[in-house]
Amino acid sequence: MDTASIGAYDDVRTASRALATEAVHAGRDDLARQGLHAPPIDLSTTYPSYDSRTEAARIDAFATDGADPIGPPVYGRLGNPTVARFETALARLEGTEAAVAFASGMAALSAVLLALPIPGGTRHVVAVRPLYGCSDHLLTAGLLGTEVTWTDPSGIADALRPDTGLVMVETPANPTLAEVDLRSVARACGSVPLLADNTFATPVLQRPAEQGARLVLHSATKYLGGHGDVLGGVVACDEEFAGRLRRIRFATGGVLHPLAGYLLLRGLSTLPVRVRAASENAAELVRRLAADPRVSRVHYPRIGGAMIAFEVHGDPHEVISRVRLVTPAVSLGSVDSLIQHPASISHRIVDADDRREAGVSDRLLRLSVGLEDVEDIWADLNQALGTSPNRPTATTNHAVVGAGR
Repeated sequence: MDTASIGAYDDVRTASRALATEAVHAGRDDLARQGLHAPPIDLSTTYPSYDSRTEAARIDAFATDGADPIGPPVYGRLGNPTVARFETALARLEGTEAAVAFASGMAALSAVLLALPIPGGTRHVVAVRPLYGCSDHLLTAGLLGTEVTWTDPSGIADALRPDTGLVMVETPANPTLAEVDLRSVARACGSVPLLADNTFATPVLQRPAEQGARLVLHSATKYLGGHGDVLGGVVACDEEFAGRLRRIRFATGGVLHPLAGYLLLRGLSTLPVRVRAASENAAELVRRLAADPRVSRVHYPRIGGAMIAFEVHGDPHEVISRVRLVTPAVSLGSVDSLIQHPASISHRIVDADDRREAGVSDRLLRLSVGLEDVEDIWADLNQALGTSPNRPTATTNHAVVGAGR
């Protein structure tokens, strides 16, 4: 079934569905009438086309506005039915008109930047730190012709210029879990599009489009996939911007592989259950870490979630070296718990002074809490933290606007 037909059939079935129901059924609504239960995987790179006049008209239409071609698929770089199912589902979960999937989260962000206008020869972006380290680097290095003005949330309106094409925030932020008030930021943006990286929160905890963000970015590698076995990125947005992104994707080739699209669609079906269960574990670990004299500060967002950041009195590298159940690795959002030292890995590419100014201290550890029994996770953290110093217990920082910067 072509993408447009999937979307049209979905529209009939969406009234008043809960998030958990949408997670299971979105993108799959047409299966039963086709005699199918599990979504099929379409691995074709090209498709038969006997009416070349019609194909020419469809390609012309795509080149004009990036709309999904109506009718059967044409070529894998133009679109894929399996990937389209994931896009339909994610758009429904985020409450947007459309979503466009890419080979990775960075490919998705790159496409957004390439889609911006360049009235003065550069793409001016206003951004709030911290962001994921590679996002920060992509903006700062100007690899895609970007010029970035860094500011705090209260300074966004003053940082805007006539040529500003985008405002970018990440909330909760990687790795400090600082939060911004999206409604307030959206108001400050005026007519400039707001991009909110929603990777940490997922649509289970917040839907930025409902708070004024025009673009919602996910590293789908993380919670959307949820099992540490698929790379992907996706932008949920309105149909007009989606058209721009599809044209960029077609031109640059940053397409999501159909097998990855299948795994991401499958991951969405358990997303609410996974996020809520892992968040319960995280809340309990926050309580214990905040009471632990070996920990100087705990960062945990007000909206909750399965991510924790904490600063230790001792050597964070020693903690990393001693974990046994928790895996010392980059990435996050998997069913198993992962821990890493941002200043050494995920944010190493950010200038050290900028990193510290954004609240990413050299003693900060980031923990992605999984679905293991919380007592087993704690037992591993407890032994990894080592002996207890004679220090006061930690303070818990619930990340709010400007906190932890």
